[in-house]
Amino acid sequence: MHYNCLIVDDEVELAKMTAEYFEMFDIKTQYVESAESCFDFLKDNETDMILLDINLKDGSGFEVCRKIREDYQLPILFISARQSDDDVLVALSIGGDDYVKKPYSLSVLLAKVKVNLKRVEQIKKLSEGTDKTENVPESKLSQEQKTEKQEVFYLDAPTMSVIMNGEHIPLKAKEFALLKALYEHKNTIVTKEQLFDEVWGDSFYGDGTLNVHIRKLREKMEKDPNNPEYIKTVWGTGYILEI
Repeated sequence: MHYNCLIVDDEVELAKMTAEYFEMFDIKTQYVESAESCFDFLKDNETDMILLDINLKDGSGFEVCRKIREDYQLPILFISARQSDDDVLVALSIGGDDYVKKPYSLSVLLAKVKVNLKRVEQIKKLSEGTDKTENVPESKLSQEQKTEKQEVFYLDAPTMSVIMNGEHIPLKAKEFALLKALYEHKNTIVTKEQLFDEVWGDSFYGDGTLNVHIRKLREKMEKDPNNPEYIKTVWGTGYILEI
């Protein structure tokens, strides 16, 4: 069965209330209360995104996230009562797309979920469009499409990866969205505010969130992440993708 959202949280009443609230807005949601039941769910069902608590009765949400990331690229939003910046940085660095501190506002959480579901839908549509383009004979492609096919650097939506000099580099969902935003404005400065808006859906995130994702992109794409050739920092303003 297909769901829009899976909540993994051992605070059953909170998870149930959140799921019922999402259902009121036509977001098909299920909840489970342990790491084991999360993996059992994923064996038999599909979900577009996951809300994941850190402290589960049978393990750590961090470990659950790591295991999920071995097979899935869907958005993962951590929901936790743990307040430290270290927890936030760990969550983002291991593959989390966002971190929401408890107690949370249902309306704010709903807004974040909607943004991520919209992005998932956009990636699916982009993937379908890419598949159609790949089946078009070379003679039928526009000049713009031919140019894109010849580039040594381009995004591959179906595999959610960046292709550099023929090498496929797989990305996580938020990394792909961030690189896509930079790519759409390539060779021009993109402000932090723009990136927060286009990638996270609003401008109420701290620099730490953006910095972690930029660092992860550089580690995957750059020969020397400390001296980047592609993703460069424009101090006090934002970033620029030079290709």
